[in-house]
Amino acid sequence: MEVASLYRRVLPSPPAVEFASAEGKRLFAEALQGGTMEGFFNLISYFQTQSEPAFCGLASLSVVLNALAIDPGRPWKGPWRWFDESMLDCCEPLHKVKAEGITFGKVVCLAHCAGARVQSFRADQTTIHDFRAHLTRCASSQDCHLISSYHRSPFKQTGTGHFSPIGGYHAEKDMALILDVARFKYPPHWVPLTLLWDAMNTTDEATGLLRGFMLVSRRSSAPSLLYTVSCGHGSWKSMAKYCVEDVPNLLKDENLDNVTTLLSRLVESLPANAGDLIKCVIEVRRKEEGESSLSKEEKERLFLKEKVLQQIRDTDLFRVVHELQYPKGLCGSCSSSSDEDSLAEIAATVCCQGAAFLSGNLVSRDGFCCRETCIKCIEANGDGLKTVISGTVVSKGNEQGVDLLLPTSSSKTSLCNSNLRSKIVKYPSSTDVLTVLLLVLQPNTWLGIKDENVKAEFQSHVSTDNLPDLLKQEILHLRRQLHYLAGCKGQEACQEPPSP
Repeated sequence: MEVASLYRRVLPSPPAVEFASAEGKRLFAEALQGGTMEGFFNLISYFQTQSEPAFCGLASLSVVLNALAIDPGRPWKGPWRWFDESMLDCCEPLHKVKAEGITFGKVVCLAHCAGARVQSFRADQTTIHDFRAHLTRCASSQDCHLISSYHRSPFKQTGTGHFSPIGGYHAEKDMALILDVARFKYPPHWVPLTLLWDAMNTTDEATGLLRGFMLVSRRSSAPSLLYTVSCGHGSWKSMAKYCVEDVPNLLKDENLDNVTTLLSRLVESLPANAGDLIKCVIEVRRKEEGESSLSKEEKERLFLKEKVLQQIRDTDLFRVVHELQYPKGLCGSCSSSSDEDSLAEIAATVCCQGAAFLSGNLVSRDGFCCRETCIKCIEANGDGLKTVISGTVVSKGNEQGVDLLLPTSSSKTSLCNSNLRSKIVKYPSSTDVLTVLLLVLQPNTWLGIKDENVKAEFQSHVSTDNLPDLLKQEILHLRRQLHYLAGCKGQEACQEPPSP
């Protein structure tokens, strides 16, 4: 059955005042003069319309993250790194958001995963006076933006729950400017702040909790460079349970009398597809004829990735995990015991992922088939040769060439001083990912180890205290991501973890 189409809605006024109206312009000019429109210009520079009817939370967050100039650390399309709704999939699968929308707690989770600092307030956790103070502070600054979660009914608008950034505040009239990301429906508009508070002080039927607002700003530290936590694969729930519940229970075993036995038990109890929880951040670009060098930015980012990878492999924990996976006498880098670590598997997988990225599909690489791959070395602007996997990927009868830039560890600490091929085989390796996963778990996870000597030795392996700064920031960011992913699985009660 064909559904009747709609072209916009008439904005109910009052109570709202359309931003582009004569009165709306006057309110803007007065608020600008009053100094409470400072955040508006960055927001409007990156303002966008939600691409799906249920993507208001994702669109609002994309606008704010881009306005704050937060680097997502992974490509959007082509060589460009940019926050798009399709990239906000850490805390809720996109297909679920598209079908059901997203809740307040999950948007908070996504903001944390993206590398922002977030303070969230439900209507029963604060007051209208505090809300007014927070909005005044954000509207007077370019360093903080406020996203409101509200119900449309107090504004006499059609629809139910909605998210939008707040673009400014008129102190004398006590009115807030809603930059409605559903621009196909309503334009930006001013509303009385008391009415906005009433709209936030409503219950979301999906969670039974009140709506509210969040303050989003930049962190002093950058988001992850090499790895990111993702719930794109269905196994994330079992992994979240494993990290939060199963591991502490497993540590109560009296027979864990040494670190090797403890690690063996952890590895044996890992859920299937455990590696899907922590994903490598892929550097991808379209393959161009005559492309024989890296740009300055590509070289710098690859250098940082290689540095993080090397720092992971320099830890005592990596050595212990590797010895457990590959007993002495068997070179892990040259071993064919793991299909996951085979060059053919890595090459085909990352090339298909790269082609999916370049096509704007950040959810799945289904439908992409890698026809051929090859390894090559390209000059990094006088900084030696760098490793690239090139592939030709077929999708719906169309071919495209992709280049994936792979960091490799230096030969001086390589576990098998052989050729270039063997070093590529170990990236991304299960040993790397397992080492990172153990470092990322909360420190109190290990308090249940019964044997005090084993506990002390193991805690020394997983402690972040003596890690190099670059790796420490990587681990702490992943730890925050995992905290919110595990804590927001339906309860919507996740809070900011203590500052490391």
